[in-house]
Amino acid sequence: MSDTIHDVIIIGGSYAGLSAALQLGRARRKVLIIDEGKRRNRFASHSHGFLTQDGIDPAIIAADARAQVMEYPTIDWLSARADTARRLKETDPAGTAFEVTAGKDTYRARRLLLATGVRDILPALEGLEERWGKSVFHCPYCHGYELNRGRIGVIATSALSMHHGLMLPDWGPTTFLVNNAFVPDAEQLAALAARGVTIEHSPIEAITDHADIKLADGRTLSFAGLFALAPFELASPIAAHLKLDMEEGPVGSVIRTDPMKETSMPGVFACGDAARPMASVALAVGDGNLAGAGLHRSLMFGTI
Repeated sequence: MSDTIHDVIIIGGSYAGLSAALQLGRARRKVLIIDEGKRRNRFASHSHGFLTQDGIDPAIIAADARAQVMEYPTIDWLSARADTARRLKETDPAGTAFEVTAGKDTYRARRLLLATGVRDILPALEGLEERWGKSVFHCPYCHGYELNRGRIGVIATSALSMHHGLMLPDWGPTTFLVNNAFVPDAEQLAALAARGVTIEHSPIEAITDHADIKLADGRTLSFAGLFALAPFELASPIAAHLKLDMEEGPVGSVIRTDPMKETSMPGVFACGDAARPMASVALAVGDGNLAGAGLHRSLMFGTI
């Protein structure tokens, strides 16, 4: 067990976790970031929609952010997977309230921040996984513009895919591939038709080349890009270990927080994709900034 008592342990060192760490480092608080190096957007080569960083490789954004944060002398980094976290039964005179294990080592802190992110559960289609983030996407705002008004295919995964189907004509001519995921009713078909969307009922056999769809009836449809709505799950079980309250969403559950990002367990905060239903680099950075301020206020004035 480490003898150091950190003010905050941050589990997850991507955009949200680093943003929170930056605020805490600037407040001269002692922080340990534990990160296993699996950013959600590691499959994408370009990030979009983030002012000053539009079109930059997300790996570069993350690396630059880490380098800047680690300039603060009170911040430490551990490249590891945090396995467990627990609330101590009693807070000691130093204010220690939480214990985190990573491998064989144990670390202690006064506060805990979960910035663990989420894991996308991809549709089971041949050829999709290796194209995820490259020619198959989930966010029109992140990737639609770069398709240059080329043909777009929406791979339905449930009735929720209607959202993609109705949005994407703003970025290019759209084909809605039902793929036996659900049966659109008359109202849904009319809504798609009103947006100029073509309906394709033949099931998908595979995705080939850049973004070609091989159909069960032998045809192949070529697209500039494809979109699929993927459900997600938290990338770490720690929120479940702590029995934190969750918010159920249409494609996955996130950790419930108050306006300053504190969870249902006093002293535990959460931010980023794990704690908000909408996801982007810009939103994660803003969420982390808020969590950092909330944690600092808790350390100054809070009791747990």
